[in-house]
Amino acid sequence: MEGRGTVRTARDVGDTRTGRTAKSKDEGPDLPGVWSAYGVLLQHLRKRAGLNQQQLGDAIGYSLEQVASVEQGRRPAKAAFTVAAERVLEAGGVLEVLQDEVDRAKLPRFFRNVALLEAEALSRFSYDPLLIPGLLQTEAYAQALLEAHFPPLDEAIIEQRVAARLARQTLLARKSPPVVLVFVVEEGALRRVVGSEAVMREQLDSLLTCSCRRNVELQIMPTARGAHSGLNGPMVLLESMDRARQVYVEAQDVVTVRSAQNEVSEFWLRYGMLRTQALNTEESSCLIERMAGEL
Repeated sequence: MEGRGTVRTARDVGDTRTGRTAKSKDEGPDLPGVWSAYGVLLQHLRKRAGLNQQQLGDAIGYSLEQVASVEQGRRPAKAAFTVAAERVLEAGGVLEVLQDEVDRAKLPRFFRNVALLEAEALSRFSYDPLLIPGLLQTEAYAQALLEAHFPPLDEAIIEQRVAARLARQTLLARKSPPVVLVFVVEEGALRRVVGSEAVMREQLDSLLTCSCRRNVELQIMPTARGAHSGLNGPMVLLESMDRARQVYVEAQDVVTVRSAQNEVSEFWLRYGMLRTQALNTEESSCLIERMAGEL
């Protein structure tokens, strides 16, 4: 699950800001500091090149307002913007090195630290009882979820969060080193029609495609299973490249990260039991195919 809320995490990515811009009703008075830092650097490179904002915009295919917004830290630069600016300003890669942090800052504030831990993981095991996990969501499914948020989000915030959620999915294809991903998802999460039947059909088809990856295993927990230890709530188990293990849990927009060995060990034991109780990967794929055919 990817919610929107408070954070208690193990590391601080940093999201302070100089306060130059207007307040966003979702993010509060402060926008991510990395957007401001990127903007200051872009402005320096633009002036060094002897260009005004209009000239830079014309050269990279963006409007004056878009360039100004990026320089002022009011909106994040997209990857295409960065590539074009690097070329025109001969920036030598200094903007590109900030792009991952710029993209990560599009996520809800509470989730940025978790996303960093996730991006550095060697393995990620999750149990999701209510929704398709964010790493497997299609654009339309993610869009429908965020449009259902209450209080309502600004359109710009929805666009940013959808983009950030999709950007996280590059983890599935990471090659150096590859990450092992295991998903146990409740059958009810797949049966909940998010958006429309067409959206769900596309989502189920996407799950089947993702499950074909050699580093991905998808298991469905059938509703007929009844009571099991996962009913306490969702969980994500992470193992870092130095073999440190952490667990994060999310409920009602609050995320908590745990790394104490005794606590983490209990979660891993619990997750192992869930995998034995869920359908195996072949049975899960057959169920998803049947469900897609019913829509």
